[in-house]
Amino acid sequence: MSLKIRLSRAGAKKRPFYRIVVADSRSPRDGRYIEKIGTYNPLLPRDSEDRIKIDTDRVKHWLSNGALPTDRVHRFLDAEGLMKRAPRNNPQKAKPGQKRLDREEEKAKAAEAAKAAEEEKAEAKKAAAETADAAAAAEEEASVEAVDETAAEEAAEAEAPAEGEAEKAE
Repeated sequence: MSLKIRLSRAGAKKRPFYRIVVADSRSPRDGRYIEKIGTYNPLLPRDSEDRIKIDTDRVKHWLSNGALPTDRVHRFLDAEGLMKRAPRNNPQKAKPGQKRLDREEEKAKAAEAAKAAEEEKAEAKKAAAETADAAAAAEEEASVEAVDETAAEEAAEAEAPAEGEAEKAE
């Protein structure tokens, strides 16, 4: 007969209360048990003394007779100092599922495309600004040349009548 030290649920709906029992491993969770060796009330605060009550002498007796605790009861016994529980390590469980990986990959591609579009937009703005600057510079240069030409024409006109008057004066 394989013995287990496990939790047996009691209490009303949505109000759990557990007995820590020694039972045959083939018997139902809330069914027949050999001996009740403690209680567990998860509704109480973690620091409450009444949250977990265990009869340590009976636990030692049943452990010596070959009873194996379930994982949750093993945690309780480790907290009481009756057994040592090695921490479990399942790195596969921490990995995200395939759907999440696909969603993240699609999100990364969308972000990359948005970034490329943003860069392209910035390049277009920069090119437009450079063309506008070049056009403004060309316009300014043309206006400076036009001012120079008009000044030269005015100077030529001013000299021409002066020459004409000089000829008349002779």
